[in-house]
Amino acid sequence: MRPTIEDYGLVGDCRTAALVSRRGDIDWFCVPRFDSPSIFAALVGEPDHGHWSLAPRDAAARSTREYSGDTLVLVTRWETSTGVAEVHEFMPIDGGRNDLVRRVVGISGHVEFQTDLRLRFDYARAIPWVLQVGDAAGPALRAIAGPDAVVVRGVALHADGNVHRGFFTVEPGITVDLTLTWYLSHRPEPEPLDVGAALDLTLGWWTAWSSRIDHSGPHHEQMIRSLITLRALSNLDTGGIVAAATTSLPEQFGGSRNWDYRYVWLRDASLTLEALVHHGFLHVAEHWRMWLLRAIAGNTEELQIMYGIAGERDLTERELPNLPGYQGSAPVRIGNGAVHQYQGDVIGEVMCGLEEARVAGLDETAMSWSLQKALLEQVEANLERPDNGIWEMRGEPHMFTHSRAMIWAAFDRGIRACENHGLDGSPDHWRELRDRVRAEIDSDGVDPATSRFVQFAGTDEVDASLLLLPQVGFCAPDDPRMLATVDAIEATLMNGGLVHRYRTSSGVDGLEGDEFPFLACTFWLVTQYATSGRREDAEALMERAVSAANDLGLFSEEYDIDGKRQVGNTPQALSHLAFVRAADALSDSR
Repeated sequence: MRPTIEDYGLVGDCRTAALVSRRGDIDWFCVPRFDSPSIFAALVGEPDHGHWSLAPRDAAARSTREYSGDTLVLVTRWETSTGVAEVHEFMPIDGGRNDLVRRVVGISGHVEFQTDLRLRFDYARAIPWVLQVGDAAGPALRAIAGPDAVVVRGVALHADGNVHRGFFTVEPGITVDLTLTWYLSHRPEPEPLDVGAALDLTLGWWTAWSSRIDHSGPHHEQMIRSLITLRALSNLDTGGIVAAATTSLPEQFGGSRNWDYRYVWLRDASLTLEALVHHGFLHVAEHWRMWLLRAIAGNTEELQIMYGIAGERDLTERELPNLPGYQGSAPVRIGNGAVHQYQGDVIGEVMCGLEEARVAGLDETAMSWSLQKALLEQVEANLERPDNGIWEMRGEPHMFTHSRAMIWAAFDRGIRACENHGLDGSPDHWRELRDRVRAEIDSDGVDPATSRFVQFAGTDEVDASLLLLPQVGFCAPDDPRMLATVDAIEATLMNGGLVHRYRTSSGVDGLEGDEFPFLACTFWLVTQYATSGRREDAEALMERAVSAANDLGLFSEEYDIDGKRQVGNTPQALSHLAFVRAADALSDSR
């Protein structure tokens, strides 16, 4: 039986990452970037689509795992009938190369390991040419197909059909290092990695980074893990922040709601920025702001809601028919059609994130402020335009209330920049526009029969994104309209104690099928409870939501309450940053 989504841990180098199951399978690895083609894709297929297993040969072996302190070095401890061994897995940080390391350490007795390697490049569309290239320094395997090459070192691997297989034994005092190094096939093969030095450097880098986290409130361990995960999803070179490490993990098992999240959404990146800035990482804000300037440089009329990790614009959505999908959930997609949507909320999130950075002490530059003024011009130019909303609806555009509130927030942050920070602009004009949008929401975004906010003008449906209105300052958490909205969300969008985004049966998203409760929405309700005086409800809901993390503290996008399993792409930045904000709200309420 294939591993479940919650079975996977993450190891990465802040450029890409690999997913490692609790039984020792690396089933997802795209290199050199998150959005590069995969060399292991069994996560959305079968082992023959790319897979690297490493585990004791003893079928009764038991494993436990944890990260080594506050780092991204994963340690799996295996106990067998003959002994105990550990596997330390990581990707070296900032070494100027792309290595995936699996260090096996004997602890007691002796443990015999088996490793099976199936290299499949370009989303399993290219089976590489494989050569034995070992020398006196040790065994090695080289694989090449098109632009990609890898060299695997550490143990002798021999062909067995479509698999390269190896065996070795460890005991106390014995360490075996397995390394996979990716490089461009037209370049020279990289030298063997000094694993000991790389491990020390990587442990030290993550420990130093996490030691700067400013937090002392509840759920401290989960807070540290969530912020480390958000950092892992932030590119060390470009500053781009991806929404998740994976593509096409389903929102409905067996369904077609499968999307590629390995890109930089302006919304998600802005919210991640706020979470990191709030906990002491102002330099991340500066790095991301430079990414933003590069990504949307030129005519702001051509603004996209998402980009590639270095600011690429061509993210055309397409399907990979050779991959059957996670547990048969086809299609597997790369690219994302939402890149062509108009989502009216996005500039609001960007303006809010940059305002948070200003308040935290990030100096504004002439170029960065000019960009923000140009963005406000685009907000004004599209002021009366229906949009696809925060949930990227593939049905007809509407005047989504959340989007309208974020348009209000965009103008509001422009006004604050002028009045509180002395920047030049048009605060009086922006105030007029801001107030016009407020009047519209007060009229069209509220159901006259129930005095609650609605999903969009002309409906009486609610949407979990409405929980964000107090968080951006549009209304108070205890505004009667907000409290009425919470009542409706509790009545219609909560299933087993967690929160759905909206009612898919309404047909507004233009898609077939259903989905599970959305973890970010659940954390938004925790924040709403905490800030409106319902602290006990907030703490109870927080406990339920946090229990949706796997044993390593990683959140996916959604959660199947009945099946007690994670759903959707993982680890999901939006889930982790919503948790961070909820934990902060709980801390403040105490």
